[in-house]
Amino acid sequence: MVQNATPKPTACLALADGTLFFGQGFGATGQTVAELCFNTAMTGYQEIMTDPSYAGQIVTFTFPHVGNVGVNPDDDETADPVAEGMVVKWDPTAPSNWRAAENLKEWLARRGRIAIGGVDTRRLTRAIRQQGAPHVALAHDPEGNFDIEALVAAARGFAGLEGMDLAKKVTCAQSYRWDEMRWAWPDGYARQEAPAHKVVALDYGAKRNILRCLASAGCDVTVLPATATAAEVLAHEPDGVFLSNGPGDPAATGEYAVPMIREILDTTELPVFGICLGHQMLALALGGQTVKMNHGHHGANHPVKDLETGKVEITSMNHGFAVDAQSLPEGVIETHRSLFDGSNCGIRMTDRPVFSVQYHPEASPGPQDSFYLFERFAAAMAARKTAA
Repeated sequence: MVQNATPKPTACLALADGTLFFGQGFGATGQTVAELCFNTAMTGYQEIMTDPSYAGQIVTFTFPHVGNVGVNPDDDETADPVAEGMVVKWDPTAPSNWRAAENLKEWLARRGRIAIGGVDTRRLTRAIRQQGAPHVALAHDPEGNFDIEALVAAARGFAGLEGMDLAKKVTCAQSYRWDEMRWAWPDGYARQEAPAHKVVALDYGAKRNILRCLASAGCDVTVLPATATAAEVLAHEPDGVFLSNGPGDPAATGEYAVPMIREILDTTELPVFGICLGHQMLALALGGQTVKMNHGHHGANHPVKDLETGKVEITSMNHGFAVDAQSLPEGVIETHRSLFDGSNCGIRMTDRPVFSVQYHPEASPGPQDSFYLFERFAAAMAARKTAA
């Protein structure tokens, strides 16, 4: 009996320690370097690839069925993929879903993102957990010709995310208004036609579904670039200020973001709500510190305990840095904590409606346990108006 020969590898993933993974390339051709992480979500590969928080990273998907529902314009979290590339166990099959408008391979190729399939993602995930998020080079050549020494050298030459300000690379170029609400059957995305609160959102890499959640909570949202000053924020006369998610080292972005946030806190009593990088920015502005994690948290199944109510939420996460809870000053308390490793997942000021969470309550992808946070933000703005 004649067996089919193993196909020649057309993609190579090279780790900085010299470890090599060969597989079948798809998407764009060429080479890229980045930090490698893994994501444990079972759905939402399109949302993950277009999440600006993944700038500078290649994503290993632990769930093997990637590509099976195709892609569509409605599920993009930003205009183009931001993650540098993807690693999957199986070569994506043809999509089978009524919402599919395109297959994953074509979408990646058209958007200039490299991917590799046929990789032992379990082995790779164990390596990331044990050694920390490695620096890697990913190459895709249909002819299967690779300069291994050059790939390893490229991986070793990657500067890493520590000290890197990536928010400026993914933020909007100019301000804009947002009124689109969350997707709902059967009409899809509706518009917020009767907003109750004016919110300025600082875009450090904002996902569209976060903005949709703000609109669904009754907010008229104006999005400003990451480098906006406090004067530019206050010129819009907002009822509240939102600090978005985003990529990179919070200490680097904080060079310009933290002074702006401190000025808002020092000169106003406005409610402030932060998510992900916005959470880290707020912590820094309040006097806390952030640290680089070994391999970060990336997935849609992370249990988080609300320390004030005792409730456990299943959350979506995507971060490689964390707030050091031990560094929080007097007047700022830890409100949420990861049940995986005990890392900080939320803070608030004790005397003002200023709070933030490390995880992603917008559920894109992921569970919807934490949408109440947007409602809490809206309630804080309503309470301030009532008291005025």
